[in-house]
Amino acid sequence: MIKVTANVEGMMCGMCEAHVNDAVRAAFKVKKVTSSHSKGTTEVISEEPVDEAKLRDTIEATGYKVTGVLTEPYEKKGFSLFHK
Repeated sequence: MIKVTANVEGMMCGMCEAHVNDAVRAAFKVKKVTSSHSKGTTEVISEEPVDEAKLRDTIEATGYKVTGVLTEPYEKKGFSLFHK
């Protein structure tokens, strides 16, 4: 699993977040996408690596500015009694 975090400028409300999320879901096969206007980020979780240039273009086509993209491995965090 891959986690991609994009820094996004211009989102002001929940509808802004929804526009970005819908655009990302339409352009990529993702497990999860969440945006936060207060943090200025969009997080994408997918099984395959996401093309950063296409992600940037997809978000900017909705009217927001991408100032940076970070890709990192993602491990699902879960509750375990045996994990220390």
